[in-house]
Amino acid sequence: MDPQSRIYIAGDTGLVGSALVHTLRARGFARIVTKSHGELDLTNTSATADFFHVERPDVVFLAAGRVGGILANDTHPAEFIQQNLAIEMNVIHEAWRVGVKELLFLGSSCIYPRDCPQPIREDYLLSGPLEPTNRAYAVAKIAGIEMCWSHNRQYGTHYFCVMPTNLYGPNDNYDPESSHVLPALIRRFHEAKTRGDRCVTLWGTGAPRREFLYSDDMAAACVLLMQLGPGKRAAIVNADAPPMINVGCGEDQTIRELAELVRRVIGTDAQIEWDSTKPDGTPRKQLDIGKLTALGWSQTVGLEEGIRRTYADFVATHG
Repeated sequence: MDPQSRIYIAGDTGLVGSALVHTLRARGFARIVTKSHGELDLTNTSATADFFHVERPDVVFLAAGRVGGILANDTHPAEFIQQNLAIEMNVIHEAWRVGVKELLFLGSSCIYPRDCPQPIREDYLLSGPLEPTNRAYAVAKIAGIEMCWSHNRQYGTHYFCVMPTNLYGPNDNYDPESSHVLPALIRRFHEAKTRGDRCVTLWGTGAPRREFLYSDDMAAACVLLMQLGPGKRAAIVNADAPPMINVGCGEDQTIRELAELVRRVIGTDAQIEWDSTKPDGTPRKQLDIGKLTALGWSQTVGLEEGIRRTYADFVATHG
């Protein structure tokens, strides 16, 4: 990938895709192709095929997908597996059909077993049962990894996969029915501050541990990996292992600690109550990022500063 590469960002309007577009443009990549969901439905096979036939990108970043938190995953598992599988099948296969040699597929840390050892290494994939509340989404993402690996083995492509930890940042989803935990907390505490609420009730016990990475840091890691070139990327993984690498920050905290931090940043005195009748999800998901840090990458935006930036974006876009 070089500044003259024609780069397609699938999912450019979302948290991940928009961070990729911003990062690539800031680094001099000007030939970026984007299409909103309204312009191109990637679950539509014929529409996706027509798009690739016309645009013929050199490089693809596959960041599109149906995403959400525990409530959305647990309530709509059929949509999560169907839509994500359809997007992956269409984009990966059509990219190969028009000769795209380099593609980066963005997966998720939920692909790993619910109770695997910590920190989570890439080779823990498929070593145990998945977390039930997001199993459908995880299976779809695992299928995307397998699709990339299969195309590499059969067709000689150089498709690579990154498994990001929990991401957050500008342009996140704050919908109360489908958002992930950190943007959900930002919205809940902002509304409590605005209304003068004395109490905020949150799901679960607050005991699970999670790590969070600012979206621009994730995008920087992805661009670094793509600029390495196929040979150096291939050397990161064993020849008989899936072409994938973890992307995280290397440290985690409890959801209870996270909630207290968000409350402090937003500036509300509302007390927190925990509804332990609601699910916690996976007890802990801290990624082993040794392979990534060995390449010289490190996060630049700490959690508190990242939450401040994200909250400022929330206020600017949601009032």
